[in-house]
Amino acid sequence: MSHPRKPRPSRWPALSTASPLATERLPALYAGLRWVVAPILRRLFDFQVSGHEHLPAQGPFIVAANHANYLDGVVLGAALPMRIVFLVMPRVYRATPLHPYFHDHVGSIPISLARPDPGAIRRALRVLDEGGVLGIFPEGPSSRHGRLTRGQPGVALVALRSGVPVVPTAITGTFQALAARRGYIPRRVPLRVRFGPPLRFARYSRRPLTQRLRADVTGCIMEEIATLLVDDRPLAAPTGVPR
Repeated sequence: MSHPRKPRPSRWPALSTASPLATERLPALYAGLRWVVAPILRRLFDFQVSGHEHLPAQGPFIVAANHANYLDGVVLGAALPMRIVFLVMPRVYRATPLHPYFHDHVGSIPISLARPDPGAIRRALRVLDEGGVLGIFPEGPSSRHGRLTRGQPGVALVALRSGVPVVPTAITGTFQALAARRGYIPRRVPLRVRFGPPLRFARYSRRPLTQRLRADVTGCIMEEIATLLVDDRPLAAPTGVPR
């Protein structure tokens, strides 16, 4: 069996204000929080976003990012010009009595990491079928040390079954903002989000979804995230180096 190469994604046009994703009507709570949070992030945390030109002009697509803590979802929600629906762990979904209401309102999808969760995968695929944007943290639980850890194969499963582009994304500053902090109030450190060129795996979607195929695709995505985290130079498209 041959194994997937890193795809050479086509150059997607930048998201324009005419895009359905950029003009969709957001849930009131989601829109209100973004209206409040984005200016605070820019003013207090020197919040900067790069790589918007890599976002597909139209959905659906997946945003796959590294994960340090709850701030990652906050900054991604502020960085994207459209709504993003996150896959979240049950302990995040039920963190407080108010969290289920919040996550239901913004459309988050709780997913179990302890066992297969076909219901959550179906909901995620439905978001993509409807042209939406799905946010996945492939590492699963947030990193305790601020270092990128091995990705779990759920992101590959969704990418292969849907055939949609995956935008690798690097988030920096969120770990430092909450490291050794009591409570959930972040310290003022620069926060950054960087989007990379999208990856496409549609050519592999007709193959059996073997464990090896899912591991290779997951590894490909994680390698691109790692590159974004350590390299601040202008990005070129992935070169298709065989795994």
